[in-house]
Amino acid sequence: MGINAGALIAPILTGWLAENMFGGSSQMPAYKAVFIASGVGMLISLVWFWIGRGQLKGIGRPLTGGEGMGRVVLVVLGVLLAIPAIYFLLTIDANTLQVLLTILFVALCVLILREGFANGAVARDKAIAMLIIFAFNVLFWMFFEQAGSSFNFLAQNIVQRDFGGWTFPVGWFQSVNSLAIITLAPVVAWIWIRLGRANPSIPRKFGLGIIFNGLAFLLLMFALSSLVDPQSLKIPFWTLFMVYVIQSVGELCLSPIGLSMVTKLAPIRLIGFGMGGWFLSTAIGNNLSGIFASSVSGEGGMTVASAQAGYTFGFWVLIGAGVLLFLIAPLIQKLMHGVK
Repeated sequence: MGINAGALIAPILTGWLAENMFGGSSQMPAYKAVFIASGVGMLISLVWFWIGRGQLKGIGRPLTGGEGMGRVVLVVLGVLLAIPAIYFLLTIDANTLQVLLTILFVALCVLILREGFANGAVARDKAIAMLIIFAFNVLFWMFFEQAGSSFNFLAQNIVQRDFGGWTFPVGWFQSVNSLAIITLAPVVAWIWIRLGRANPSIPRKFGLGIIFNGLAFLLLMFALSSLVDPQSLKIPFWTLFMVYVIQSVGELCLSPIGLSMVTKLAPIRLIGFGMGGWFLSTAIGNNLSGIFASSVSGEGGMTVASAQAGYTFGFWVLIGAGVLLFLIAPLIQKLMHGVK
């Protein structure tokens, strides 16, 4: 709830900053203002954490004998060394980055599998189950993150945003997800509790998340094929708004249980690497989302035809993956050896 409260406000604030600071405008936003704002926000959060550190009652402090500035210095050095590495990753093209991310992911999978096999059949099975889920996680985020890429082009060019002289800013669509999460998270949590023993397993919740993501693309397929205004060549505002809401339901089925699942399935000595694998699979999905968005947007800019073709492809991939995960869920659950 805290994360999404911030995410609700951020697009509204940064959208205003980009259009009003450093000579920015609605036609040519100054996005450096957005990055500066995020840095300021991180500094504020660090100061706030420092002010409230007493409430942690010692949780997170170094173990006895590990006090001192030595580890802090190592972290600072690590961060400084990471800056040129991150800069390099930001300067290469998406396809090259995809190759590097895939190599890292395969290496991580080999490491986790090796540790799992070394710790017996149960640890091996859990590691395999976790890696299968990682593969489906890539697919989910590849299409979910259209929300921050191609959906913006869709909103800019093909969504009716004019309301009696006032135009709904494109950036504000980024707040819909957070608004939906804040509103629907208690509802989804209540549903899981009410289901009791019928509460879906982890693989089936992941499957539900992917299927809801697919249903969002189904709505876009319908809008782009049947609801396009012949005069303006635009689709109704409510369609894209509801796409974000439906995707948010999918996120609520999948995202909250991801890290919890990793801590229960990863080999004990490699839980940190397991967490890295989760975020790496998400990163691969994000990078693929950019590659997919470039094809949806078309060579000459997004059109109804290019959007419809791309989102139709997305729908079939997501529905196929969601149904497949539902079918193999009992096998994955068996590999998880009782983890829920």
